[in-house]
Amino acid sequence: MASNKAHDSFPPLEHALSEPNGLLAAGGDLSPQRLLAAYRKGIFPWFNKDDPILWWSPDPRMVLFPEELKISRSLRKTLRKDNYHIYTDRSFQNVMNACAAPRKEQAGTWIHPEMIAAYTALHDMGLAHSIETWTDGVLVGGLYGVSLGKVFFGESMFSLVPDASKIAFVHLVQQLRAWDFGLIDCQVRTNHLASMGAREISRMEFSQHLGLLITTTEPSSKWDFGRTWIE
Repeated sequence: MASNKAHDSFPPLEHALSEPNGLLAAGGDLSPQRLLAAYRKGIFPWFNKDDPILWWSPDPRMVLFPEELKISRSLRKTLRKDNYHIYTDRSFQNVMNACAAPRKEQAGTWIHPEMIAAYTALHDMGLAHSIETWTDGVLVGGLYGVSLGKVFFGESMFSLVPDASKIAFVHLVQQLRAWDFGLIDCQVRTNHLASMGAREISRMEFSQHLGLLITTTEPSSKWDFGRTWIE
């Protein structure tokens, strides 16, 4: 497993391990140049604090095609209430910090200060975004990720009240549909995402989609879409 030294140099995806699934390389840094080179190839960093930077490209890959979004009856009812507001990029670092908070099902977090600094740099470049659910002036849920071309690479989400992250996710997907985005990367399978229409595709198919969608022009780097129409 090679340690990638050039900012744009990663081993071929077929060199990724099957166990652990998708581990491709170790080393390098989290500079914007390296991160963008990785995302364009369907590679993302994921590692524990004080460990070497690990780069992953799992097979299969969990994705959501925006037109395949599923909204449950109960969530649809929640979305039609007027007790929340949706903001974008209002509090990016706070969203990352909330995503990094300890969870019952996890012993630790991979969203440590080095990662927060790296993605904040992408945010300052207009390439990483947060979609936020606010109630009574308080941030109660949301998610963040990287936008390149017509692909949104989702990284993490959090909820302090029921359905807060789902509310943000639905508004994100609806807006991305309006902008003709073709794909939302969810990285690995979770029941939560599967219930909302995400599904697994092969690494090869994922790479093919990236080849078509990354080269297209993305919307303005400043995101501000507020509430979107809920079908």
